[in-house]
Order: sequence, then C-alpha cells, then structure tokens
Amino acid sequence: MKTKIKELRARFGMTQDDLARIVGVRRETIVFLEKGKYNPSLKLAHDISKALKSKIDEVFVFED
Repeated sequence: MKTKIKELRARFGMTQDDLARIVGVRRETIVFLEKGKYNPSLKLAHDISKALKSKIDEVFVFED
C-alpha cells in the first residue's frame, strides 16, 4: 500500500512528530506508514485522514 502522508503533512507544515502526537502513535509508526511498511488499522487510517483533512482513499492508495 502506498500513502500520501508525507505530501499531505508538508502541505500543512506538519512534522512526523506532530502527526504522531495528534493521532496517538509513535513517530516510528508514521515513518513505517510513509515507507509503505505498515498497514494501519481502520481507526488509525481514519484518525490520520482526519488530521490531514483528507478522505481515507486520498491518503492511502490500495493496490491490487
């Protein structure tokens, strides 16, 4: 799965630490998400999307 977390964070001037604090995870979780090495739970995907003022399918790109 690919994500647009990094690009969306940049749009809002948000660091990985900022986003992690907002959604209640460690910064390393955000790093793994951005690298596509971690699939988030539905709740975490929702929380990240909400924090980035985007829809889930705009943040996370699901590939077949």
